[in-house]
Amino acid sequence: MNKIVAVALLAILTSGCATQNYLLSSSEAPSTSVQPNAEKMQTFFVSGLGQEKEIDAAAVCQGQQNVASIQTKSNFINIVLGTISNGIYTPRQISVYCK
Repeated sequence: MNKIVAVALLAILTSGCATQNYLLSSSEAPSTSVQPNAEKMQTFFVSGLGQEKEIDAAAVCQGQQNVASIQTKSNFINIVLGTISNGIYTPRQISVYCK
């Protein structure tokens, strides 16, 4: 029992959150105080192997010229869900920021 707890604790402590910012018309990534115009959880299976998900940021911001940045990230909940399912279910958060 102690080994299982130790392995689970080690897995949680060695995992980290990951964020990718795609800057389209802004020179810096959005701060945590700026609220996204759209936020959605995208689901992937088998760690997203060979899968693609798309979001129409131009439709969210009413035009391609109004898109400031797009951010994808794995937060603590996403990592826990991926760990519990052993990588079978691996969600990610996507946020769209408009000008």
